Amino acid sequence: MEAHRRARLLRVLELDVWTTRSKAAAVAEVVEAVVASAPIPAPRSLRAAAPVAPPLLLTPEAAEPPYIAPSDWAGLAEAVKACTRCKLCKTRTNTVFGVGPQDAPLLVIGEGPGAEEDARGEPFVGAAGKLLDEMLKSVDRSRSRNVYIANVVKCRPPGNRDPESDEVAACRPFLDRQIELLKPKLILALGRIAAQRLLSSTAPLSKLRGPQHAYGPANTPVLISYHPAYLLRTPSDKLKSWVDLKQVHRFLAGI
Repeated sequence: MEAHRRARLLRVLELDVWTTRSKAAAVAEVVEAVVASAPIPAPRSLRAAAPVAPPLLLTPEAAEPPYIAPSDWAGLAEAVKACTRCKLCKTRTNTVFGVGPQDAPLLVIGEGPGAEEDARGEPFVGAAGKLLDEMLKSVDRSRSRNVYIANVVKCRPPGNRDPESDEVAACRPFLDRQIELLKPKLILALGRIAAQRLLSSTAPLSKLRGPQHAYGPANTPVLISYHPAYLLRTPSDKLKSWVDLKQVHRFLAGI
């Protein structure tokens, strides 16, 4: 019995079975003294594998839920005024919500506020705004009677640079809600940036002008023309702008 136990201990220690009897006996005596009060471990081949911690599962961050703009004019205006959804909020003086009757059949959209618009909180003021008013007057339209005017972004981009894609995306719910509340018969987008951002297109203005486009779930008709600031710099294109305005007039007269 004793010999059997000694032999088992030697196997546990994985000693060479061909070691001398005297050395094996000496080792066995030491082992017996150490393990006398402890159970003899099972051979390595029979030992249970040490528990392995389950792999750390990295749960992806939940997608941010889409922003839902207030569904009434007053709430929407307050939401725009308090908005911090993009970096433009850090440099603005005023937000520029929009102006005009809230049942206007024509919605005019520019790219974003300039310095004067930022200072006054109203779209299309200054020289470009005066030219726009004259253009609208030529087809019996005005911001006080039957035209609503807004921008793709509600805060001025620093240095009057083009609005960036993340800024446009942050403001999109506000513009979409304005269109939903206004239910315009026609949208007139002024300038390349406004047209491209509105239509999610990279086509040049020369390609976007002329054809009728559609926007949003309601497929609101969209026409494209030149920005008044561009026309101030390039008076030779005012004739093309007049062609666009006549198209706007015919469309609204036809409905």
